[in-house]
Amino acid sequence: MMINLLPPQQKEALKKEEDFRLVLILGFLLLVFLTCLSLILFALNVYLAGEVEVQEILFEQREAELKNPQMQTLQKNLLSLNKILIQLDSFYQSQFDSTDVLEKISNALPFGTRLTNLSLISETDKELTWRATCNLSGFSPNRTILLKFKENLEREENFQEIYFPPTNWVQPENINFLVKFKVK
Repeated sequence: MMINLLPPQQKEALKKEEDFRLVLILGFLLLVFLTCLSLILFALNVYLAGEVEVQEILFEQREAELKNPQMQTLQKNLLSLNKILIQLDSFYQSQFDSTDVLEKISNALPFGTRLTNLSLISETDKELTWRATCNLSGFSPNRTILLKFKENLEREENFQEIYFPPTNWVQPENINFLVKFKVK
């Protein structure tokens, strides 16, 4: 440790000089910081102004393209094609899908039963509840298997108004049957 033998006035003057240097250095650093910040903000301003200008030019070019008669004709064509595609989609959505019905009939047929004729007529009633009428004819080895076929058809929720004529049940074996039902 060092002993300071200077008089109190000189000690005070040295302390003030040291504080002045510290304030001067901090002031200079603050000035450098503010200068750098202003340069960064200026560069950012120049960059953003350039980007805005580029976007304005691109916007003007795009606007000029859209005013081009060929582009307007193309837009009209695209709109008319979109309308046609919407109509086609609507048409196909409203069509009856017979493959689903055929699969359900196939799954309902018990072993030994075979179909000889199948007629699927797409139609709707006035309340738009029925989508098709199905007429089947076929062969069943016996009444039990035919009854099983009837139960399988009745279990299917999309098949309604299932009708087996009484003549189907007359013979106990080798039955040529008919059945009619509606498909939702």
